[in-house]
Amino acid sequence: MKNLEAELKQLIIDTLELEGVNPKDIASDAPLFSGGLGLDSIDALELGVALKKKYHIHIDTNSAELANYFASIKTLAGFVVSQQNKSTL
Repeated sequence: MKNLEAELKQLIIDTLELEGVNPKDIASDAPLFSGGLGLDSIDALELGVALKKKYHIHIDTNSAELANYFASIKTLAGFVVSQQNKSTL
């Protein structure tokens, strides 16, 4: 899971073009929105597209749980793993 978290940190930096930020600057349990990295809804859309492309997962934008999945790197990694497991069933 640590490797996936590192990948996600780099994906966020690359996708959102966060200059001056490196993966070690992002704590796995820090909030991605409202504090932490301070991402906004446009960032969430861009990140969602990048996640779909890289990990071939489905993101239900109508899910009530979506905000929880994108809360931190740790929760996002758990979401990616759960979606990948669903696609292999």
